[in-house]
Amino acid sequence: MHAYRSHTCAELNAAHAGQTARLSGWVHRVRDHGGVLFIDLRDHYGITQVLCDGDSAAFATLETVRAEWVIRIDGEVKLRDATLINPKIPTGEIEVYVRAVEVLGPAEELPLPVFGDLDYPEETRLAYRFLDLRRESLHDNIMLRSRVVKSLRDRMWDSGFTEFQTPIITASSPEGARDFLVPSRLHPGRFYALPQAPQQFKQLIMVAGFDRYFQIAPCFRDEDPRADRSPTDFYQLDVEMSFVTQDDVFAAVQPVIQGVFEEFGGGRTVDPDWPRIAYRDAMLWYGTDKPDLRNPIRMQIVSDHFRGSGFAIFAKLLENEGTEIRAIPAPGGGSRKFCDRMNAFAQAQGLPGMGYIFWREDGGALEGAGPVAKNIGPERTEAIRQALGLKAGDAAFFLGGRPETFEAVAAKARVEIGNELGLTEDGVFRFAWIVDFPMYEKDAETGKIEFSHNPFSMPQGGLEALQGDPLKVLAWQYDLACNGYELVSGGIRNHKPEIMFRAFEIAGYGRDEVERRFGGMVKAFRYGAPPHGGCAAGIDRMVMLLADETNIREVIMFPMNQRAEDLMMGAPTEATNEQLRELGLRIVPRD
Repeated sequence: MHAYRSHTCAELNAAHAGQTARLSGWVHRVRDHGGVLFIDLRDHYGITQVLCDGDSAAFATLETVRAEWVIRIDGEVKLRDATLINPKIPTGEIEVYVRAVEVLGPAEELPLPVFGDLDYPEETRLAYRFLDLRRESLHDNIMLRSRVVKSLRDRMWDSGFTEFQTPIITASSPEGARDFLVPSRLHPGRFYALPQAPQQFKQLIMVAGFDRYFQIAPCFRDEDPRADRSPTDFYQLDVEMSFVTQDDVFAAVQPVIQGVFEEFGGGRTVDPDWPRIAYRDAMLWYGTDKPDLRNPIRMQIVSDHFRGSGFAIFAKLLENEGTEIRAIPAPGGGSRKFCDRMNAFAQAQGLPGMGYIFWREDGGALEGAGPVAKNIGPERTEAIRQALGLKAGDAAFFLGGRPETFEAVAAKARVEIGNELGLTEDGVFRFAWIVDFPMYEKDAETGKIEFSHNPFSMPQGGLEALQGDPLKVLAWQYDLACNGYELVSGGIRNHKPEIMFRAFEIAGYGRDEVERRFGGMVKAFRYGAPPHGGCAAGIDRMVMLLADETNIREVIMFPMNQRAEDLMMGAPTEATNEQLRELGLRIVPRD
């Protein structure tokens, strides 16, 4: 017999009754029934119930074991009484009567329990992640992640893509986030960077003549943490294709992503209709470029109904250039109590509040109620109702100003209204391609023109489009949103040096700086570059959705905390004086 096990803790069943078995695993739970010990023994595969009474030579040792001790047992497989069968586990028909036991690894008192789903502080969970990972829900999430990665890889190969690996140590590149810099020992005072993405390398793979590339790629970005974003590193399905249009990329990616969600969605519906929504429309209708389409609410501009009206706050606001009034319809929200609650929600988000109208029947007539309706009068109130398609028992909320000052709150309010009123669907994944992103944006404080998204995207209209107002230039840039999260980002690339130089010049990068930062790619484009494009899908975020989690750390094996610290390994650490001298570095204290 094997030194540690003849079977896993998920293998034994009624067919093994009467056989001798050897199992090894962790003590999941101990139950003392007055002279009879019942132990749930757990390994990676499952749980088997073992039992021992005072007649067994193993009883004295088993009395000493505690939760999470690692033991090996030898015993006889017996059928359970029909009334004691546990249909929830594969081994529920049997139990193993222990004849011998060996303690392989005793455990000290646990800092957090493994059995059950008690809510423990995240700092404790991350410091003892090796224990946290033993918990069933987290273990299942990590296994789901592995299966999703395998499925993605298989589907990409089946679609004619080839997997390549790109460097982990490279040059710093302005791709929208801060780099992690790596000092060079051989070149004092100079630094490598961990790649924010394999962006330049995958484009160079296309220039090198390979056609359909993919990679399960680690990416490193020194970012502020969020619930749906890791502050240090993450993995993405990286994709690039030659001789393609935007439509070709969409056609290649949808079957892969949709197939994975159908395979691992746990019975949830995957809507096969992936609409294309222009960025400007997404911001207008939903207040975000990653809308949750399970919520049917669409915002509308209703500025004309407030110009010159008796609602002085909005009427005066509209006298300023670039301002507008936007309405959030709320079907079924037509009560003062609900409207007051949403007004308080807006105030909690830092706004003065939200205006509102709710409609009710009074003596068979439909009328609008609330401060806004009172001030603008019944004619304007009725016009707003008709424009929004609302009826008795419905409401509308209003926000005004420059869109950039209230869109984020409007987006949150739309989600809150949809959830509160039960309008948001459950059990479905709804995808949408967000297209026609602006190539540039203006910094509100400095007035400087900057890239609004990926700097390597081709401007729609090519070089000619870059001769006019840069804020009107659209890029061949696209994202894929699902249930309120961005899953994919990509674009058709700028593969012509003259267009690339002009695009970066508008953003303040001179020709020399472009040559210095992106010399390898610029040089490659001078020697016959094919039109190409691609995208990257966030694997962590994809698994988070499939696992029905709201925090990305629940699907990453060894995540950092909110302060980008590894509490288990103690990173980041201080460098020794010897290491600093070797690298030619000196630590200068911050003031």
